Amino acid sequence: MQDDIPDDLARFGDDYGEAAGELLKTAALLDVLRELRATDSLQSIRARVAELKQQLRSPDSPLRSHCADDSAIRLPQAYVIDELDQIAASQTIERAAYYIERFVRGVTEVKTSAINDINLNRWKEYEDIYTDSLWLVERRDSSGVHTAGYWGNFIPQIPYQMLRRYTKKGDWILDPFAGSGTTLIEAQRLGRHSIGIELQEDVAKRARKLLALAPNAHDVVSQINVGDSATIDLRALLQQHDRRSVQLVLLHPPYFDIITFSDDPRDLSNAASVDTFLKLIGRVIDNVLPLLDAERYLVVVIGDKYAKGEWLPLGFLTMNEVLKRGCSLKSIIVKNFEDTTGKRNQKELWRYRALVGGFYIFKHEYIFVFRKR
Repeated sequence: MQDDIPDDLARFGDDYGEAAGELLKTAALLDVLRELRATDSLQSIRARVAELKQQLRSPDSPLRSHCADDSAIRLPQAYVIDELDQIAASQTIERAAYYIERFVRGVTEVKTSAINDINLNRWKEYEDIYTDSLWLVERRDSSGVHTAGYWGNFIPQIPYQMLRRYTKKGDWILDPFAGSGTTLIEAQRLGRHSIGIELQEDVAKRARKLLALAPNAHDVVSQINVGDSATIDLRALLQQHDRRSVQLVLLHPPYFDIITFSDDPRDLSNAASVDTFLKLIGRVIDNVLPLLDAERYLVVVIGDKYAKGEWLPLGFLTMNEVLKRGCSLKSIIVKNFEDTTGKRNQKELWRYRALVGGFYIFKHEYIFVFRKR
C-alpha cells in the first residue's frame, strides 16, 4: 500500500450519476407530442417523426433551450430518438398513441420507488445501471480520488451500482469494513451520507485523506471511525447526527485468510479457522442489522478460496450466516475479476498448475443482496 496520495488526482464532476443530456424546451416538446397524438395517420406520424429527428440534429432547432431553468428539461438524445423511433415503428394508431402518452409521462411526471431515485417513467435513460446477475467489468474505475493502492479493495463500480439501485439522495449508508473508503467516496459522490468502520488507524487515516480530496457537492456526512465492527456502538455514532437508522449496509470483509491485513486478532483475516471466521462475521452482522431499516438492503461482497486442495465455498457459507438472521435473499451476482496481485504476470504458471492439479483458477466473486424483513 502506498502512503502518499498523488496531488494531481482528477476531480469528480457534480453531475456524476445523473443522466447527461441536452436541454429541450419542455413546452415545445409537449406541443409536438400533442400534435402527434392528434394525428390519425401512421404515415403522417412517421413523416413528422423523421422531421423531428432531423431537427434534433441541428443546434438551431426550435426544440432546443439555452437556459437551464424550469422551462427546460434535460434529456439524453439517445432516449428521445429511441422514443420517437418506437412511435414511428407502431403498426396501429392505438399503439402509437400509447407510446406518445408514455413519452409525455416521461416529460411531465416522475415515478420513483421507495428505495431509489430511478425515474421509472424514463427507465431507458439508465443504461449505466446493471440489471443482470453476471457482471463482466473490464477495468476498475480509477477516476477522481479512487485508487487501487490498497491491496484487497473492491472496484468502485460495486458500491456505485448498489447505491444507485438501493438508495436515494440523502440516505445513510453503513460500511463496516471501510478499508480505503471506496464506498464512502462513492456515497459522497452520489449525495448519500455514509459512516465507515475501519479496524486499522493508519488505513482509516489514509481513507480520510482521500475523502477530503473528493468534492462534497451535496454537503453530506462522510465519516470513518476506527474500531471493531462487531462491537463498536453504531447507534451512538448515528445519534451524533440525530439518526437512528441507515438505509443500506454494504460489507466487503476479508476473504478469510487469502490476504492478511493486520496482526490484530480481531481482524477476520486472522481467524483461526473457517468456523471462527463465520462466527466473527456473524457478530458483525448482529451488530449492524438492527440499525438497518426494515425492507432495506444489506449487501455482502465476498469470494471463495481453496484450502488443502479443495474448493471452500466461503461466499455461500457467509450467505447462510446472513440468512440465519432472518434476511431474505434478493439476488446473487457473480462478478468477474482478472489479474489479482498474487497472480499478475503468472498466468502461464497458474494455467499449468490448474492442469496438473485438476482445479479451476478463480475468476469471480459474489455480490449477495439481502433484504431485511
